[in-house]
Amino acid sequence: MTAPPPFPHWQSLTSHELAALPRESVAVMVLGAIEQHGAHLPLSTDLDIGQGLLDAALLELPERFPLVILPPMAVGASDEHLNFPGTLSLAPELAIATLEAYGEAVARAGLSRLVLLNSHGGNKAVMDLAALKLRRRLDLLVVKVHYMRMPLPDNLPGDGLPADELRHGLHGGAIETAMMRHLAPRKVRLEQLSHVVSRGQTMADQDMRLGPEGEAAFAWLAEDLHPGGVVGDARLGTAEIGKRLVAHYGRRIADLLMETADTRL
Repeated sequence: MTAPPPFPHWQSLTSHELAALPRESVAVMVLGAIEQHGAHLPLSTDLDIGQGLLDAALLELPERFPLVILPPMAVGASDEHLNFPGTLSLAPELAIATLEAYGEAVARAGLSRLVLLNSHGGNKAVMDLAALKLRRRLDLLVVKVHYMRMPLPDNLPGDGLPADELRHGLHGGAIETAMMRHLAPRKVRLEQLSHVVSRGQTMADQDMRLGPEGEAAFAWLAEDLHPGGVVGDARLGTAEIGKRLVAHYGRRIADLLMETADTRL
């Protein structure tokens, strides 16, 4: 991937330079996680993907777009993975407080827009609560972006990915593996790629409405879905698919950043 254009990073600016930014500038922050992803993907998977998607989005923005990039929140809320070695996790209350602290800093700097770019499913609940509190207390426009909720591109190589994989391969499956093979290929242990059937897929095959995701979802730990802590067919996650996914998500994220700059509440 081509190097992204040099949009300013928060920590590289002086206090005076930060104060001089237009109030309508968009502050963007990646929310990742440091958690187990089985035998084939590193603990940094979610953080690597989040930062890779932001870099892809920067390539799609106009040169003088009013953007400032906050340091990422590398450690997220990963309670569901704590029974596996290596996982780092903030307690939900601490994760919410951390996001509020970031938002307060953005508001103190005179900015009015904050985009939270999330690449870890466990962060969704804390993002919702923190964003609402920031909106109410500080009048910030806080935009919550989850790439996992975005539609897939129509031009995936071959026949794309099976519906069962898209529905149930939600941790360490084809999509995450594909993007990691594109973004950080040296970190992927190719000899460990496998197909792990989720308990959620087994329940769906039995025509159960109850499952880890869907209309009636139960709270789950990673080992509830499979003892190995990952699910999905990582073998399907090729670097070519990953390249298409990253470019696709990057374009959509860029569009959302531009819409955020133009939105007033």
